[in-house]
Amino acid sequence: MPLTRRLRALLLLVMLTASAPAAATVTCSATMTNVSFGTVDPLGALVNTTATINYQCTYSAGVLGNLYGVFARLCFSVGTGMQGSTVVPRQMTNPSGDTMNYQLYRDAARTQVLGSVDTPGVSPIGADVYFTILGVGTTQTGTATVYGQVPAGQTGLGVGTYGSAFTGANTKLSFRYNEALLSLGVFPPDCGTANNGTFAFNAGALVVPACTVGAGLHDFGGVSGLLAGNTDATSAISLRCTYRAPWQVGLDNGQNASGQVRRMTGPGGLVTYELYRNTTRSQRWGNTLNTDTFTGTGTGTTQNLTVYGRVPAQSPRAAGVYTDTIVVTVTY
Repeated sequence: MPLTRRLRALLLLVMLTASAPAAATVTCSATMTNVSFGTVDPLGALVNTTATINYQCTYSAGVLGNLYGVFARLCFSVGTGMQGSTVVPRQMTNPSGDTMNYQLYRDAARTQVLGSVDTPGVSPIGADVYFTILGVGTTQTGTATVYGQVPAGQTGLGVGTYGSAFTGANTKLSFRYNEALLSLGVFPPDCGTANNGTFAFNAGALVVPACTVGAGLHDFGGVSGLLAGNTDATSAISLRCTYRAPWQVGLDNGQNASGQVRRMTGPGGLVTYELYRNTTRSQRWGNTLNTDTFTGTGTGTTQNLTVYGRVPAQSPRAAGVYTDTIVVTVTY
């Protein structure tokens, strides 16, 4: 009989010991790949990209910890990035001081801005890690996706490499966990606000020069077949180039030229004419870079260039339509 009492007392002691806290320790860390947008065309469409957060957590405890499950909730907070930026929108700059707007999101639809546990209304990315019983000494790993976007319509973006650094001051890993005997527990309601680690990364994009060009008909109109005097006319070339991108517009000599003399062809043979860069028609418009082209710098908006044409006095020609084709070349 006394022996039975001792056995019962020992069993009670074991049960009490098993129900005590396991004195568990969970440690977590994270790294993140860079947010690389590649080449961004300010005159083109929006650009999307993704980056990956890699995280791991390790569960440590004594032998009795194997009777417990651990429920850990993690938050990955991202701040503003470079000094002077904001969260909405985030911004990065190039060496010339041009500013590019972009954003980081928590969802693939890019509707939920990625923020911080310290920023009301703009939430961090969350993840849950679960250690089941017999999990002491094990490590759980996982990934979370960050979705980036550079919106279209930023026509004022200049040429250059843009960047924003997210250092330890701009990222924060926060987590909390619950221990539960036989894993009969739940995850914490939140991650808390403690700074349990960082995951530095960079956001970057490249803007390269780009241009579009258009030209219309250069019409000299009705001209007397006698061609006794000069006949002048103008036309326009429309150009749109990346801000800060230097450009040169050249005109070739046409399909019927004789050396540097442009000529139109028609029923009466050939009619000479010329195209110029200035109103007094003293600067011929050619196709030799840095010599007789029209030069300028992109503004990100449409730039209109005037072509000044002249049919000089020459021998009479038969009535009819005289034409030539000029190729416009933009070098940038």
